[in-house]
Amino acid sequence: MGTRADFYVGRGAEAEWLGSVAWDGCEWDNADSDLMKVTTVGGFRAAVAKIQAQRDDFTAPSEGWPWPWEDSRTTDYAYVLHEGKVTSYCFGREIVGESLDGPKVDWFPDMSARMNVQWGKKSGVIVVTGSGPGGG
Repeated sequence: MGTRADFYVGRGAEAEWLGSVAWDGCEWDNADSDLMKVTTVGGFRAAVAKIQAQRDDFTAPSEGWPWPWEDSRTTDYAYVLHEGKVTSYCFGREIVGESLDGPKVDWFPDMSARMNVQWGKKSGVIVVTGSGPGGG
């Protein structure tokens, strides 16, 4: 399975979801990444647009919420710009330093009305078929 990520401007029910990726969603979770250095809404939108342009596993809001769960508390990573700072979350817990076990949040917007579960390269799911070695 992939390491998924969601991107938001703001917090709470009115947070704006900018899109999601299905694979390697942890790659921006370091202080040196361009995404984590952003301090403005325009800069964050531009950083997410750059990610979208470089990837074929990006789901835009116009395509609907790609996951079979209702909010980002179940997504591997979420990146949120709020009050001039990008914060990362892992399964709904704020990442604090190196710890993936920060405080659990409950403010991610409910995306169930926008749900449009993706399959294929945008899902982050690996499907293995056929028999194993020597099997038939």
